[in-house]
Amino acid sequence: MSAERAPEIILASASPRRRELLAQIGVHCLVYPVPVDETPLPQEKPDHYVRRVAAEKSLRARESCSEPLPVLAADTAVVLHGRIMGKPQDRRQALAMLSTLSGQRHCVYSAVSLRVQGQHHLLHNVTEVQFRELGESEIRRYWQSGEPADKAGAYAIQGLGSIFVKNIQGSYSGVVGLPLYETAELLQRAGIDIIGSRL
Repeated sequence: MSAERAPEIILASASPRRRELLAQIGVHCLVYPVPVDETPLPQEKPDHYVRRVAAEKSLRARESCSEPLPVLAADTAVVLHGRIMGKPQDRRQALAMLSTLSGQRHCVYSAVSLRVQGQHHLLHNVTEVQFRELGESEIRRYWQSGEPADKAGAYAIQGLGSIFVKNIQGSYSGVVGLPLYETAELLQRAGIDIIGSRL
């Protein structure tokens, strides 16, 4: 039985979805979540917001973790008509978010930040998601599933929330929480050969 591979990066996130996406492309990580205030600044644009928060997460992890590995962090925001929708704080807020998204086309912004050898690299992705019309009863039942509670925009495209999505233009993994195209580009800059490591 082969020994487990050593981690190649530090993931500054507690999100199991980001960990699973990295595992999907064969990247082993050391999970090191850090607390960061994710409150948008007044009049802050969505692209600036996700880039700022992702950068703050990677910086906080770099400063507090002694492991000499590249540090990867990400942030994702659901945006409708220019308004950033965070994670719902309660049932009422989740139902309101989903009702607002019903039948609408919204954008999901995802930023990836990588710190390696004193350098900082940052990319972001924007994906458009079209929701079908949602009924009040199914919105309430979806909340009861427990899935919306800790998700930006109160839905998970990789879970039950997928049944609400009529179409998507852009990065599926970006909507989940970690755009793999941009992530791979940054990891390759850090010298991590994603395809070669799996041969």
